[in-house]
Amino acid sequence: MASLVMDMKRTVMLGTLTILFLSVVLASLVYAVPPRASDVEITPKITVKGPVAMGKAAKPPKQAATGILGDLVTGEKYAIVIGISDYYGEANDLEYADDDAMDFYNTLIAAYGFSDENIVLLIDGYATRLNILTAVNNLKETITAYDEVVFFYSGHGARGKANDGDREATDEAMVPYECTAESLIWDGQLAALFSGFATSRIIFIFDSCYSGGMTDLKAGGRIVVMACSENGLSYEFESFQNGQFTYYFVEEGIVAGKADIWDHDADGSFGEASDVVVEEAFDYAKANCKYQTPTISDTFTKDLLP
Repeated sequence: MASLVMDMKRTVMLGTLTILFLSVVLASLVYAVPPRASDVEITPKITVKGPVAMGKAAKPPKQAATGILGDLVTGEKYAIVIGISDYYGEANDLEYADDDAMDFYNTLIAAYGFSDENIVLLIDGYATRLNILTAVNNLKETITAYDEVVFFYSGHGARGKANDGDREATDEAMVPYECTAESLIWDGQLAALFSGFATSRIIFIFDSCYSGGMTDLKAGGRIVVMACSENGLSYEFESFQNGQFTYYFVEEGIVAGKADIWDHDADGSFGEASDVVVEEAFDYAKANCKYQTPTISDTFTKDLLP
């Protein structure tokens, strides 16, 4: 009888493991198949050489930051950071998207206390369609309701008509390393990938053309930060060695502490990188960016400190 019970337990365990394995494999296969798309436009950032006359900064008409700090994360902090300058072939390269990703990666660690072990960094040839989708799926299996997720992308943007699960007439997409219509990761597909996450505390940051259309990802407790409008282009400047939005959002807004205008922790100090909330960094970037209009979808209660 004991041996029969043990055999039954082994069978149940084997069956459970098989189901789990198949669910992961099937999910991977579903997301690995690109949706049908037409009228696809892949658009690189506009690279501006030499010094740029930026003019005087303008205050944004409406600020995202409230000055009131929301709840701090109580669990672990995780991130997926993607930057692609060296695309497949020689005709599609950018100059500073990889620098954007590296700068943001370092800022997460130095300013906000992220562990490098909890950050997936995908640069250039490592940022393939499969690697990006796998990183999101793997993270989904790790996250708890108390954790925080940051997803950062700098690279080309794309738009077209895609059968990606939403009802939009025009869809927007990330452009992985392969830089083909078949390799694109569409907004509806990305929204589906993140729909099963245990936590609602997710920050998305896109520095790419047409990124303002990434609002498919909005949901309660999330922030979607986008470098330009839905039909707008993004710029990168030789004088910055960065994408314009990333430069103001990360380098000046956070690292230099210039976005820190609210004393969220009531300690009487300003200009600290570790005190800059997402909304402050966005407000600073929006006030300073020229030729492009950053946008934000913010459903996090009050201000979010990563």
